[in-house]
Amino acid sequence: MLNKKSIEDINVKGKKVLVRCDFNVPLKDGEITDDSRLVGAMPTIKYLIENGAKVILCSHLGKPKGEPKPELSLEPVAKKLSEMLGKDVVFAADDNVVGENAKKAVSEMKDSDVVLLQNTRYRKEETKNEENFSKELASLAEIFVNDAFGTAHRAHCSTVGCGEFLQERVCGYLIQKELDFLGSAVENPKRPLVAILGGAKVSDKLGVINNLLDKVDTLIIGGGMAYTFLKALGHEVGNSLLEADRIDYVKEMMKKAEEKGVKLLLPVDVTYADKFGENETPYVSEGRDIPADKEGLDIGPKSAKLFADEVKSANTVVWNGPMGVFEFKNFAKGTEAVAKALAESNAVTIIGGGDSAAAVNQMGYGDKMSHISTGGGASLEFLEGKQLPGIAALDDK
Repeated sequence: MLNKKSIEDINVKGKKVLVRCDFNVPLKDGEITDDSRLVGAMPTIKYLIENGAKVILCSHLGKPKGEPKPELSLEPVAKKLSEMLGKDVVFAADDNVVGENAKKAVSEMKDSDVVLLQNTRYRKEETKNEENFSKELASLAEIFVNDAFGTAHRAHCSTVGCGEFLQERVCGYLIQKELDFLGSAVENPKRPLVAILGGAKVSDKLGVINNLLDKVDTLIIGGGMAYTFLKALGHEVGNSLLEADRIDYVKEMMKKAEEKGVKLLLPVDVTYADKFGENETPYVSEGRDIPADKEGLDIGPKSAKLFADEVKSANTVVWNGPMGVFEFKNFAKGTEAVAKALAESNAVTIIGGGDSAAAVNQMGYGDKMSHISTGGGASLEFLEGKQLPGIAALDDK
């Protein structure tokens, strides 16, 4: 899955290249409020321009559910890309994505020109990976480039289907980087390999826990999912998040960790409150038990130190999911301690997208990490050991 051809492995000069990007950006009143995904796409787009390709960009935006929604048009993205590239990006405003505007724009392209198609999810066939729409997309180009890791775990027309009708299928720099970091962390890490899992639910990470126990030296569990582990050990968790139906599974995982010789670290103390709320007073438990009517909202200070110390001895760290309700200042200390430990570490540090990425960026540690994944769901499935359709469909080296 990891050894895929990239844009540098093929000749793109004079070729029409369809590039699937991730331009799923937040919009407010038609203005882009965060352009980091556009910035992320720049290296691939610039390489193709500099090497004389005819660059046809496509992406989804939001969930228009198979019909044209003006507020989810990619037009603002075309404007912003024109500014960033310092050259005109032609927007093909077809509600059916591949229509008269797109065909005309593509037929008039010279080398190094850039065209952006309309939101691929305006077509209901897109998410069903139906052949007719895949063929329409493919009819515009000769080469397919996937650079949207955030949708690589979905088999859609624009991520998988259209490539089947083109001569070559390769990845762009963003996906290349994801494969280099996530791939080597899972397949061939510099040890010790420490994985830190947090977030709300054990059930979201069942497969990840199971797969990582075969690979890691240490597994650290925090966040809401830790309370199911603590309950499995016989502790009181009060009104904290608890998945009672997962207790047997959690016991199985603890046994597996023991059998594999994996160090499993759980919180040794907890920060709790009377109820879930931003301005609640934080209390710290003595041990792992939480009073009957209270709710755990973060790991405690001893746990934060324990986890941070473990990171110091690691050579590779993968982190997915916050340690507590980091959006509330009073309950962000655990997540912050882990983020700081990773930022100060000499290890290869990989953040698995989603809330963990939001947390490290919000806390100002983003630029200190080796790699922040651009896809929360995709990186989770990768860590679970699943085949990602959008990667599997690319040509092998």
